[in-house]
Amino acid sequence: MSRISLFLANCMVALVAGFWASEAAAQGPKLPAGYGLEEQPKDAKAAKIVFIAGSNYFKAGEHDYIAAVAVLADLAKQTPNVAPVIALDWPKDPKTLEGARSVVFFFDGGDKHGLLKGDRLATIKKLAEGGTGLVFFHQTVDVPKDFGERFRELAGGAYEKGFSQRAHWIDTFKIFPDHPITRGVTQFKIDDGWLYQSRFVPGMKGVTPLLRTTNPKGAKLKGETDDVVAWAYDRADGGRTFSFTGAHLHASFAEEGYCRLLNNGILWTAKIDLPTAGAPVALESDRLSQYLTPAPAKAKKTPSKEMP
Repeated sequence: MSRISLFLANCMVALVAGFWASEAAAQGPKLPAGYGLEEQPKDAKAAKIVFIAGSNYFKAGEHDYIAAVAVLADLAKQTPNVAPVIALDWPKDPKTLEGARSVVFFFDGGDKHGLLKGDRLATIKKLAEGGTGLVFFHQTVDVPKDFGERFRELAGGAYEKGFSQRAHWIDTFKIFPDHPITRGVTQFKIDDGWLYQSRFVPGMKGVTPLLRTTNPKGAKLKGETDDVVAWAYDRADGGRTFSFTGAHLHASFAEEGYCRLLNNGILWTAKIDLPTAGAPVALESDRLSQYLTPAPAKAKKTPSKEMP
C-alpha cells in the first residue's frame, strides 16, 4: 500500500470512529431494558400519566431521573386502569400529552428548568386549565425568581434563589396529616437533598403541607412553613398538584412508606380514588440497582498515524 493510500485509510478509520462516537453521545442515556419511549396506552379509557425525565447524567443513583421515573411508572401501573407513558426531556410526539390525566416532571431546575424552553410553560398551563394534574419532584420546584409567581400558580410553592435554602440530611418520618396522599404511608427514613424555605402562594391558599423536616445544623427558619418539603395543592383551576423537594437518591425507593407517598401523590393528581390502605407499591429492593442509568460511554480517540 502506498503512503498516500495508507494515509487516506487512516483518515477514513478516524472519521468513522468519530462519527459513531458522536452518534453514541447524541443518543445519550436510554430507558432501562423493557421500557418503551412515549408508548401510547392501548386502552383509551385508561388514565394516562406522563412521566418526563431529564436525560442528562449526573452519577449513578443521584439525580438519576430516568431510573426514578422507571420505578415510579412501575409503581403507578400497579393500580388498575392506569397507563404510564415515559418521555425524555420533553415529549417528541404531540400525542403524548394529549388526554394526560397527570404530568410528572423530574429533571434539572433553576436556569436550566425544562419548562423555561420555548412554549412549554404555555402548553402545561393550558393542560392545567383543563384539569390535568401536575407533579414536581426535587429540582423541578427550583425556578428563577422572575418565573416564581407563574410557577406558584401551578405548584402552590417554589424554591426561590436568594430566599430558599438547600442541604442534605437524614430524617425519619413517623407522623403524617390526614390526606388522601398519606393513606397507608408508613414510617420511613431517608437521606435526601432537601430544598426548603420555599415561597408559597399568599395565605397558603389551597396548599396542604404533607412532610416537614428541619436542618439538623440548626439553621434558623424565617417562617412557619419553612420546614415544608412536600405538599398537595388544590389549584384555583380545579386541578391538583403534588410537590416533593426530596427524591435526590435512588436508594430511597427501598422504603415502602416513601414509595407509597410518591405514588399516592401522583395518582391523587390524576384524580384517582385511593384506597384506605393507599395504592399498591410492590417493589423488590434487590432489583433497584437494575433501574440505574449506566454512565455514558466516553468517546474513544483514534490516534492518527503519521506518514513515514
